[in-house]
Amino acid sequence: MLHLAWRMVRSTEPRLLWKFAYNFGWKGMRSVQLFKKRLKQGVVFPPFLYLSITSRCNLRCQGCWVDVRQPENELSFEEMDRLVSSAKARGNAFFGILGGEPFMHPDLMRLLAKHPDCYFQIFTNGHYITDEVAEELRRIGNATPLISVEGTEEVSDARRGGTAVLSKTMRGLETCLRHKLITGVAASVCQTNVDTVLKDDWVDDLVELGVHYIWYHTYRVVGPHASPELALRPEQVRAVRRFAVEMRNTKPVIFVDAYWNDKGEALCPAATGISHHIGPGGDVEPCPIIQFASETIRDHDGDIYETLTRSAMLDDFRKTAAKATRGCVVLERPDLLKEVVERHACRDTTVRQSAMAELEGLESRPSQHDPGNEIPEKHWAYRFAKKHWFFGFGAYT
Repeated sequence: MLHLAWRMVRSTEPRLLWKFAYNFGWKGMRSVQLFKKRLKQGVVFPPFLYLSITSRCNLRCQGCWVDVRQPENELSFEEMDRLVSSAKARGNAFFGILGGEPFMHPDLMRLLAKHPDCYFQIFTNGHYITDEVAEELRRIGNATPLISVEGTEEVSDARRGGTAVLSKTMRGLETCLRHKLITGVAASVCQTNVDTVLKDDWVDDLVELGVHYIWYHTYRVVGPHASPELALRPEQVRAVRRFAVEMRNTKPVIFVDAYWNDKGEALCPAATGISHHIGPGGDVEPCPIIQFASETIRDHDGDIYETLTRSAMLDDFRKTAAKATRGCVVLERPDLLKEVVERHACRDTTVRQSAMAELEGLESRPSQHDPGNEIPEKHWAYRFAKKHWFFGFGAYT
């Protein structure tokens, strides 16, 4: 931890560290405390919201659920501003920004600048992060780029549907680090890269570059071209968890995972209610891979608190998912998700209008729920943070 702290101090500006510590750390903890307080009253309003602000993207990834080949769909600046302002009024301060490719949205920087009292995590392929973009991010100071890296150049081209994908991504990553931004790397772990990204050398190379945090996602079999052959086997999912736990004790870099609590028990952030998703059309969805909705951000005069807390569909989803599994209900029980969608006459929120056919075509497969094989946190800091501020909160009791 001391080595990590020293790296952070040396590689970023005090102003950026302060924004991160206060807007994300302190305010994030306060928003979770409000979340837990509301839970006791039977009210669920996520402290963390994820916004897919555009469907535009320059890549064509395997397993992507976004309508990148369809007519463009994106939130307007006014919609994004109203949404963030509405959530802020209820104590929220952290927002995940997704796409498509978020840096293709013309008003992304304007949104960040409009809300200096919030913190934003931008999920990106890094291809549009130029010196000018990085300098503006540094000037505004309230966002961290989370850049997708898939392993080797060959694997990256196959996974991302482009050419020289990794080279362009690494150029964006190095630009962020050169401008002293707090910068993370995300890896979607699948069959073609699991043997590459779960290695000490891969982590060491990122640390040497100056990366501050690493986030492992396990591949989700969804979308119009789901590529089920990329899905991890149960023992490989355990290996992802085990590797992250071990790296937290040996490497001076933050390791993030969103699928396990402090005891190593599986969880789903959407089932716990700690996060939900807004699609590029303004649709309110349980999570990014579930493209069905009953509500939009325009309901209740744009009051996102009223929309989310009154949603019968989201309430039904959380209860159904938590009762069925501690893992991913989309992977394990797509039949139950279909029942929720049909009970609430949900809209297909895709432009392609094939989400139901895709859902019906899914086969039940294992997720991170693996009873009897739990791998608890070893590091005291991660164990303490997960227990009190980030995951669990009684959804499975």
